[in-house]
Amino acid sequence: MLTPAILTRVVGAALEEDAPWGDLTSTTLLPAEATATADLVAREAGVFSGGEVFTTAFALTDPALIVDLHVGDGDEFSPGDVLASVSGSARSILTAERVALNFTQRMSGIATLTAAYVRAIEGTGARIADTRKTTPGLRAFERHAVASGGARNHRYSLSDAVMAKDNHLAVLKRSGADLATALREALSRLPHTTHVVVEVDRLDQIPAVLDGGAHTVLLDNFSLDELREGVALIGDRATVEASGGVNLETVGDIAATGVDVISVGALTHSARALDLGLDLRID
Repeated sequence: MLTPAILTRVVGAALEEDAPWGDLTSTTLLPAEATATADLVAREAGVFSGGEVFTTAFALTDPALIVDLHVGDGDEFSPGDVLASVSGSARSILTAERVALNFTQRMSGIATLTAAYVRAIEGTGARIADTRKTTPGLRAFERHAVASGGARNHRYSLSDAVMAKDNHLAVLKRSGADLATALREALSRLPHTTHVVVEVDRLDQIPAVLDGGAHTVLLDNFSLDELREGVALIGDRATVEASGGVNLETVGDIAATGVDVISVGALTHSARALDLGLDLRID
């Protein structure tokens, strides 16, 4: 997802936002010829994500800056570890510092939280997935961070897959449409590669969804007993996804019900930024 075009567009916009007319402090106080080296240092343990984004922030500010990444996305680190180093113009380093840190702290926070969810369901056969509850404009970055943490990405956008949720089903019901028939008609118009997901909030909705040929049935806000019933009812006719009420305390029990996928909005909408710092060494 982190294509050169996305990196340039998003990081470039952040740099422009932070220094629309240049870095007034650095350009008025620091000698133009001053050089330095800055280390990206972990203040706490975590999982790293955002190496390309970190590098891009400095490269767009000053192509002469040299960035060395000492860890890769998905690598674990401990407090005090040096994750990357930047050397070159002191002015340029300080101009890009905040943007580079903002992205890397945010992405590493998401990766770290995601890894905790992945660990919590080890051995169950289920997998963790993210949702579209991302920061507007930063979806590619946050989805990349989820993958760094060891989880899977859900559909990237509304254009990727059919996903009928409660409001879609309410409109269909109000129009008098039969759900199974509506799904079969939709499938007949879709490319054979398009995945169809239908969200249900009651067990009695499942038979119509299966009759309609949905590839995934999303069981939303089901109790543990209802999840087990849903898994048994669906069997191997569709992938079983669970969502709603998922946190680090509940995710293990949800996974143990036999569901295939657990989607967790908290991975992106509730992750805190990790504490990383850029420590400057004057050359």
